[in-house]
Amino acid sequence: MQGIHLGNVVLGFVAFLFSLCVHEFAHAWTTERFGDDTGRYQGRITLDPRAHIDPIGSILFPLLGLVGGGFIFGWAKPVEVNPSRWKNKVVANIVVSAAGPISNLLLALGAVLLLKLLVVTGGIGRGDVLGMFSGRELADPQALLGLAEPVLIFLRMMIVINLLLAVFNMLPIPPLDGSHILSSLLSVVSVPLMEAYESLRPYGFFIIILASLTGLLSLIYLPLMRFFLVLLFSLL
Repeated sequence: MQGIHLGNVVLGFVAFLFSLCVHEFAHAWTTERFGDDTGRYQGRITLDPRAHIDPIGSILFPLLGLVGGGFIFGWAKPVEVNPSRWKNKVVANIVVSAAGPISNLLLALGAVLLLKLLVVTGGIGRGDVLGMFSGRELADPQALLGLAEPVLIFLRMMIVINLLLAVFNMLPIPPLDGSHILSSLLSVVSVPLMEAYESLRPYGFFIIILASLTGLLSLIYLPLMRFFLVLLFSLL
C-alpha cells in the first residue's frame, strides 16, 4: 500500500469527485428547503458529476495532486442561490453554507462505520484498518476475496478527503462556506463589522494562497483534521 500507482490515483479521484458532488448536492438541496429552487432549475439537485464538475477544479487539479502524491486540491461549480427567496435569510445562509461541509463529515463517518462493519463481521482485521494510515502491509491480502487492499485504500481516501473538504470549507476565508456563516453572524452582531468583513471577499483567493504559502493554512486545518480523525477512529 506504499507509493502512488494508477490504482490509487483512480480510487482517489473517484472518492474526491463523488465527495464534491455530494457537497454541492447538499447546498442545492438545502437551499430549496428554505424556498429557493434555483438549484433545481439549474439541475444541481443530483449526484450526476456532469452537473457539478469544473474541468480545471474537479479534474485537472485533483489529478495533479494525486499523481504527485501531495495535497489534493480542487473545487466544483458553486451552487447559485437566490437569497431573496429565502424565508429566513440569516438562518438560511448559515444552514445552506454549512450543508456542504456537514455532508462531507457524514461521508467520512459513513466510511468509518463501513470499516467498523467489516471488522465486526470479520471481513478485515482491526489491525489492518488501523494500519492503513501508516502504510503497513495487510496481514491477510486475500481477505474480502482479495479486494481488502483496494477497499481499505478507497475508504481511507473517503475519510481523509471528506475531512479535508469539511474542515477547509469551514474556514472563514472568502469565498469558502465558512465565510458566509461568519458574515451572517456578523450581520446580527454589527452591520458595519459585517460590511468591513465583506470588503475582503474580492481578495479571498489571494488570502488563501498567501496563507497556504506561509504555512498558516496548515497550522489551522491540520489540528482540526487530527481532531476529527481521532474522534472518528474512536468508533472502531
